[in-house]
Amino acid sequence: MTRNTHIAITLAALLTLCNLLFAQKEELRQTASRSPADKAKEVNPDTHLVLTFPGKPTLGNSGQIRIYDAADNRMVDVLDLSIPPGPTTSNKTTAPYAAIPYEYVSGRFTNANTNPGTPSGTALATPDNFQLTIIGGFTDAFHFYPVIIHDTVATIYPHNNILEYNKTYYVQIDPPVLTLSDGSFSGITGKTGWTFTTKKNPPPKNSQRLVVCADGTGDFSTVQGAVDFLPNNNPNRVTIFIKNGTYEEIVYFRNKTNITFLGEDRDKTIVCYANNEVFNPHPSNVATNEMPGTFPSRRAAFMGDNSKGIHLVNFTVKTTAKGQAEGLLLAGGQNIVSNVNIEGSGDALQVNGSVYLTDCKITGDGDIILGRGPAFFNRCELISHGGAYMWIRNTSANHGNVFLNCRFQTEGARETEIARAPTNKGKDYPYCEAVLLNCALAGISPAGWGPVGPDTSNIHYWEYNSTNISDGKPVDISRRHPASRQLNKDKDAEIIANYSNPAYVLGGWTPSMPP
Repeated sequence: MTRNTHIAITLAALLTLCNLLFAQKEELRQTASRSPADKAKEVNPDTHLVLTFPGKPTLGNSGQIRIYDAADNRMVDVLDLSIPPGPTTSNKTTAPYAAIPYEYVSGRFTNANTNPGTPSGTALATPDNFQLTIIGGFTDAFHFYPVIIHDTVATIYPHNNILEYNKTYYVQIDPPVLTLSDGSFSGITGKTGWTFTTKKNPPPKNSQRLVVCADGTGDFSTVQGAVDFLPNNNPNRVTIFIKNGTYEEIVYFRNKTNITFLGEDRDKTIVCYANNEVFNPHPSNVATNEMPGTFPSRRAAFMGDNSKGIHLVNFTVKTTAKGQAEGLLLAGGQNIVSNVNIEGSGDALQVNGSVYLTDCKITGDGDIILGRGPAFFNRCELISHGGAYMWIRNTSANHGNVFLNCRFQTEGARETEIARAPTNKGKDYPYCEAVLLNCALAGISPAGWGPVGPDTSNIHYWEYNSTNISDGKPVDISRRHPASRQLNKDKDAEIIANYSNPAYVLGGWTPSMPP
C-alpha cells in the first residue's frame, strides 16, 4: 500500500466519522417525533401539528410558529407566542394582535388567505390583545391556546380553515417556542425541516357519513373540521362518526341541521377544552343571551347555536376549566342527546330550545343545568359537587325541565337544592318549571327547592314519587319548600301522564332517531 493510498483511506475514514457525528448531532437536535410525519402525504387540512419529546418540553412566551406554502414560499399562518392565549382573572398583559392570518375590517375579522367568513349574529368582534381564531366560520372569533402541552406531547393548533387541499407546506418553529432542559431541541428551520402534503380532494359533497380520527386516518382530524364541511341548513341527515381519542378543541357551529355526532365509545371518545366565561367572555354589546337569535355564550367546550335536528350520541363532552363553563351548550330545537357524558363546572349544561336527553350522565359544580327549556330528561344521572342542580329560566311560552326516572346524587356529605330561581339583577322567573317523576335522590336538603322570586303563583316545583337512593323508600317531604308541590297519584293522574310524555313537554315534537 502506497503512502498516498494510506492517506486517502485515512481521510475517507475521517470523513465517514464526521458524517456520522453530524448525523448524530442532527438526530439529537431534532429530538422530537412529528405528526404529521416529515414529508407525509395525504394529510387532512384540519390537522394539528404534534411534537412528541423524550422529556417534558417548556412552552415559551416568545418566538413564532410559521407555516408556509411550499409552492411560492408564502406564509399562510403564524402563531406568535408573545400574545397571551386569552384573559384570566389576573392576566392584564397587552400585546399586538397578529395581522396574519386574519384582518380586522369594518368591525369584523376576515380570513386574509381564503374565504372571509360571516358574522355570528348581533355580537360585534372587538380586536383585543389575545390570541384569536375563527371557529365555525363566524368572524366574532374565540380566544384559544396556540400550543397545549400534556406530559411530553406538544400540540400546535394552526388557525382554523387556513390550510387547503392539494398543497405542500413547510413548518418553522423559533427556538424560544419549545425548549427541553438538556437543550437538545432548538426549533425547526429552513424549507425542508418539516414538510407535509395535504390530500388532493375533500370527501364527496353528498357524503352521508364522515369519519373523524385524531391520528389523521379519517376524513377529518378534528370534529370542527367535519362540521365545517357540512352546508348550513342541510336537508339530509349526515353522521359524523368520531373514533376513539381525545379531541381537545372548542367545537362551535351555527345554522346547522340534521347532523348526528356519533362516538365510537362513550368513555373513550372525548371532546374537551379548558374554556369558560373568563377565557371567552360574553359579547360586550349583547345585553342578554336569553332571547332567541342572540349570540350565545362562547364559554362552552361544545356549542350548537340556532341548530335543529342535532343528535349527540355515545361520547363524552367536557370542559376542563372551572367557573361558568358548560361542557355542552345547545340552542335551537328538536335536538337529541343520547348516552352522553356531560361534564362542566358552573352551568355544566345549557339548553335553549326543545331537547330530549336520555341515558346521559351530567356532572358539575353548581347550577348544573341552566337554560330556558323545554328539556325532557329520561333515565339520566345528575351528579353535583355541591351546588344546586339547576337554575331554570323558562317563560310562560314553553315548559322548563322535566325528569322521568332520573337520579340526583350529591357527592360527599353535603346537601343542596334541586332547583333555584332567585331574582337576578332585578329579573324574576315567575314561570320556572322543574318536574320530577319517579326520581331517586341523595344529598338533597329537606326543603328540596331553593329561592324563587316574589311571585310563586305559576312556579312548578313539582315532585311525584321521589325516593331515596340509599334504601328506595319515599323521601321525607315534610319540610319541602312552601312553593313546591307533591303530585298525587290519583288526583293528579292527568298531570303525571302528560309530563311523562316527551311530546307534551317539548311542544308537540316526538323525539326519535334513525336506527
